[in-house]
Amino acid sequence: MSNSDEPQSSNETHKSEMEKSPGEKPKVIYRCKKCRRIVASEEIVIPHERGEGEKCFRWKDRDTNWSEMKPQCSAIFVEPMKWMQAVEDGNVADKLFCMGCKARLGSFNWAGMQCSCGAWVNPAFQLIKSKLDESST
Repeated sequence: MSNSDEPQSSNETHKSEMEKSPGEKPKVIYRCKKCRRIVASEEIVIPHERGEGEKCFRWKDRDTNWSEMKPQCSAIFVEPMKWMQAVEDGNVADKLFCMGCKARLGSFNWAGMQCSCGAWVNPAFQLIKSKLDESST
């Protein structure tokens, strides 16, 4: 057994750990802004393709000053979770409240709803970004 084999294997292990760390994305956690209770994590967020903006809304719902720029989404869509009491009660559509402080965090609709960017998400469990704190772990 040569001495050169042992240090190389430990160095290779150390290198592979170092290579993994910078490439990994930090985990994002969403908390209620009022009581700081964790309400969602990055793993349960449902991505959607950004819509066409104001063009996607009914004529009466459009902003009179809209431009062709695609707006940012004002909410995130997530999978249904146990803390969503209205979902557990069997409602088809309702508001979502924080389990800790009862602040309104969003809404849901099994038939779907339209995002602020214009895209439709079915079924929709929407959490409003302004009601959440986003933090990395």
